[in-house]
Amino acid sequence: MKQKLLLISLLCLANHAFADHRADCSAAAGTYLTGTLVSAPSFQHGKYRQGIELSHTHLSLKADQDGRTYDVAIDNVFADGYDAAGSHVPAPLNTLRRNDRIEVCGQPYTSGVGIHWVHTNCGDTPTRAKPDGWLKKLYPDGSTSANFEGNTEYCYLWQ
Repeated sequence: MKQKLLLISLLCLANHAFADHRADCSAAAGTYLTGTLVSAPSFQHGKYRQGIELSHTHLSLKADQDGRTYDVAIDNVFADGYDAAGSHVPAPLNTLRRNDRIEVCGQPYTSGVGIHWVHTNCGDTPTRAKPDGWLKKLYPDGSTSANFEGNTEYCYLWQ
């Protein structure tokens, strides 16, 4: 009986946390999704700005909200391990695996099924066009990792 009560308590806490994260995302002018990764992260080269490659990591997320599979486009310059990654998925994004659970806050694609802008907006006032997004890993106990896309080192590229 105690195990059942503990499990119910953990589920309630997780649901409460997700509700809070959804509200936080809404306040950050973003769209909130949770789900399961159906593909491992993959690297994609990008354009250059001031000599810095704006590469991306892509993954596929099967969303809890609607069961659809979303392409998640992740800007590598906002990941902590970007500098050392070269032409590879940077840390901590390289720790994500198929079947991991994540939450994202960002901007849905205007065409197709996907979401991007799942990164910090460098302190600007969030708007629907430029939300203050994030990507976090979800753990079985309902807790989340830190924002995998919170590095502000390269914010100067857009100032």
